[in-house]
Amino acid sequence: MGAMTDKIKGATNEAIGKAKRSLGDATGDEELKGEGWKQQEQGRAQKALGEAAADAKDDEKRAAAEKKS
Repeated sequence: MGAMTDKIKGATNEAIGKAKRSLGDATGDEELKGEGWKQQEQGRAQKALGEAAADAKDDEKRAAAEKKS
């Protein structure tokens, strides 16, 4: 997956997880609340992976530009 794809999917999973946690909290459904927490954390991790990949790509471009100078 590309960096942008990871960031988008991560943000989506984070938002869905947060909604599930809220719904589980409102209804007293501990299983849904736990599922939401897990999905939210996975989304955060996926988003961070995408951000790290984007940063690495930017560093590569900067290094290549400096090499040409």
